[in-house]
Amino acid sequence: MATTSSKDSDRGKSYFAFFDLDHTIAGTVSGRELALAAHRKGFMKRSDLISAIWLSLGYRMKLLLPENAIAKMGSWVKGMTVESIDELCMEVTDRILKPAVYDEVRNELDKHREKNAGLVILSSTVEPVCRRMAELLGMDDTLCTGLEVIDGILTGRPLGRFCFGGEKERRLREYCENNNSKLQDAWYYGDAISDLHALNCVGHPVCINPERKLAGIARERGWEIKYWK
Repeated sequence: MATTSSKDSDRGKSYFAFFDLDHTIAGTVSGRELALAAHRKGFMKRSDLISAIWLSLGYRMKLLLPENAIAKMGSWVKGMTVESIDELCMEVTDRILKPAVYDEVRNELDKHREKNAGLVILSSTVEPVCRRMAELLGMDDTLCTGLEVIDGILTGRPLGRFCFGGEKERRLREYCENNNSKLQDAWYYGDAISDLHALNCVGHPVCINPERKLAGIARERGWEIKYWK
């Protein structure tokens, strides 16, 4: 399952606007919703669900390295078929994430469309969720965390690196370079301190409902801050 894509239709765009997903496009946490849905459908044992909740808390309280927490949380998909994870991700996206999309997001997307911008989801969220959300919002592309598949079965490992922190910046830079677009013209929308790498490298950083630490940095640097509901 691919981690990135670059469509022919994106070439010739005047610039690119990149959006994080959790708490930026939608006011929820996609990984948590996937885990809960997987448990309800019998794909995930109760012990795994409890472990995922504790890992999420540890990550939020800065007690675990984000990469380690995400890696352990991703292990629950091991043994699932591609068809099963795709079906689960589509259901969660349509039933839970879509209704949680901030009202202001669509207006922001329209603003960029009017200027012939390419619209890209750049998120640590797994690829099937990002792909479906991009379809629902009429966005052009996704850069996200892929899932390793062997013979149609998920191994529980990511395909390449997790799209998180510095990896977001690397993919953003690479994407702009591949599409002959300048970083100084690019936009990035994010909410967390882990988005700082990506925010730093674009000409138009925008913080959405930012965490306290990120909000302080944004004010110091004169970055745009928006509060969406």
